[in-house]
Amino acid sequence: PYYVWNLQDAFRTRVTEVFTAEYLRGRTPNPCVLCNRDLKFDELWRRAATLGAELVATGHYARIARDGDRWRLLRARDEAKDQSYFLFSLTQAELARTRFPLGALTKGEVRALARRLGLPVAEKPESQEICFVPDHDYAAFVERQAPADALKPGVVVDERGMTLAEHGGVHRFTVGQRRGLGIGDGVARWVTRIDGATATVHVGDQRALASRGLVAEQVRWAAGVPARDDEGPVRVRIRHRHVPMPARLTHTGTDRVEAWFDEPASAVTPGQAAVFYRGDEVLGGGWIAAAL
Repeated sequence: PYYVWNLQDAFRTRVTEVFTAEYLRGRTPNPCVLCNRDLKFDELWRRAATLGAELVATGHYARIARDGDRWRLLRARDEAKDQSYFLFSLTQAELARTRFPLGALTKGEVRALARRLGLPVAEKPESQEICFVPDHDYAAFVERQAPADALKPGVVVDERGMTLAEHGGVHRFTVGQRRGLGIGDGVARWVTRIDGATATVHVGDQRALASRGLVAEQVRWAAGVPARDDEGPVRVRIRHRHVPMPARLTHTGTDRVEAWFDEPASAVTPGQAAVFYRGDEVLGGGWIAAAL
């Protein structure tokens, strides 16, 4: 049997409205993590359970392995397509009832299999864009979605607090951004920090982008237990395409972690996910609240 559910209301309230609100706070959200957590592995599973389904299979490029009484979330065999970063919030119960049949295949092997089966999507073009912002213009999307009084103009300031330019809203900026700052004096500057409360965008030279660590909040452990440094080296990925880097974790609360990098990292961005790995295994992750 083939079932179709209209989840546009849930998608709006759990993904696009959160996406808009985060940008207005001066953060750079990752809606794919929200969609996976709140729709695919929450709403989808609950609806599947009403049909008596024991398992849910999805097309994610990631792997799940059983190790005794524990389930392990692993990176995909095809590193270029790996989506484990987006799945850090999966619990042990969710991993137990989920299957990722593409995780052990490369994208090329999947296309070849689709051709042999005569599937019409065998040659479907790939997209790396956020599905609900196909033109990649996040600022315009936020402006269409947000109440007019939520779009607060502000200023761009340098390291000394001197005003360099005015802007139409912090949703137009992200940490690490270099272009579109509205300064125009020929000096290379990058966004180093965004204060959503005062609508102030801070800029500086490239050295000012470096951070020795980060604070992650709302941390969840896919491995089932919090990571400990004495169990082996930990690496942290601070955005999807970022190469995981060595770090030491300090637990500062039940769902709060400080990650201290072995070497400084550039453009640690509040609102993005910090995901912790040991080898190929996803230990867990959380939302970046601040750079250290």
